[in-house]
Amino acid sequence: MWSGDDIYFMKLALEEAEKADRKDEVPIGAVLVLDGKLVARGHNCPVTSHDPSAHAEIMALRSAGAWLHNYRMPGATVYVTLEPCLMCFGALIQARVERVVFGASDPKVGVSRIADELAKANLNHKLEFSGGLMEAECKGQLQTFFQRRRQ
Repeated sequence: MWSGDDIYFMKLALEEAEKADRKDEVPIGAVLVLDGKLVARGHNCPVTSHDPSAHAEIMALRSAGAWLHNYRMPGATVYVTLEPCLMCFGALIQARVERVVFGASDPKVGVSRIADELAKANLNHKLEFSGGLMEAECKGQLQTFFQRRRQ
């Protein structure tokens, strides 16, 4: 189901999540790929940046937009270690991202729990949304972070 490129880019997203972890941020990482090439990276930094919108996906979209000189990214794929929340999903729709691949599911705020409603919605853009790539590694990174914080 997953290509070698999918695995390669998710590993890069995991590296980004590690950067967030080193800043004591929830370890979530994202990369944006266009035409098979890495365009942007991002990791969670809402605490250190004092910005509630500074999620990994948003940071990658901001970086890609600056590099591409465009807020639209048709044909792009975003790889993210945790299922996007509704805010990030909205940003991905606005950017016209073609495909989102995530690692671990987020049963609390992940958008797949409202997937049926989103599928029925008359959105101006639809994207391919799939999860479970390197799920154990992505989930493990998050679990380790939260276990460490509880101690």
